[in-house]
Amino acid sequence: MATRHDRRAFLRGLGTVGATGVAAMAPIGAAAQASPQIPAPEATPAAAPPGYTFLSLPEAAFVEAAVNQLIPADALTPSGTDCGVAVFIDRQLAGAWGSGDRLYMQGPWAKGTPTQGYQFPMTPAEFFRMGIDGANAYCRKTYQKEFDRLSSEQQVQVLRGMEQGTLAIERVPAQDFFNVLLNAAMEGFFADPIYGGNRDKVSWKMIGFPGVIAVYSEHIKTYRNRRYDGVPTSIADLT
Repeated sequence: MATRHDRRAFLRGLGTVGATGVAAMAPIGAAAQASPQIPAPEATPAAAPPGYTFLSLPEAAFVEAAVNQLIPADALTPSGTDCGVAVFIDRQLAGAWGSGDRLYMQGPWAKGTPTQGYQFPMTPAEFFRMGIDGANAYCRKTYQKEFDRLSSEQQVQVLRGMEQGTLAIERVPAQDFFNVLLNAAMEGFFADPIYGGNRDKVSWKMIGFPGVIAVYSEHIKTYRNRRYDGVPTSIADLT
């Protein structure tokens, strides 16, 4: 992870994620390390802040700070939070993906291979919640404050440590938590705006993506071998 993720580095990560899709976030990153000894999740935290369904205030603060580091504001787009990425993540955690609706959750809980996807004995929402709690606990122990209150440089150090597996957090593997967080941020940045992220279609406009379905088919010959500069179409535009 660079000192500060630039937009080009973020785009390079898309090779491993179907970024314009939504709710395809079943896999945890490489080398899932599940164990039946991982403790059960604690009781659901206090009510979510305004605009969020799943995330509590401390959890929302963590996610907002993290996605702003992964997708910093620049000349191309606003920050991750301003693009709606945190809202997208919240909605996914509160929905079918977060509840593990399409995941096999019966065990046995053995260590998986990088190609086997999610191998943990808890739902993605529970895993995400444990990851945030563990990361904040590490920050309190190391810096005497939670992740969202760290300096930008300290936040990058924590994210880099999780990404590279050189930093350990309680309850879940830090590297796997980082991979889930990064995948969710990428999907939120490029998903259809109807799901909460990609606000005002900023990422589609940035890369010249025309939008959903084949509403742009009549322009294929016109824009052959050159950037599409029309207005992208989302699912909401079709209703």
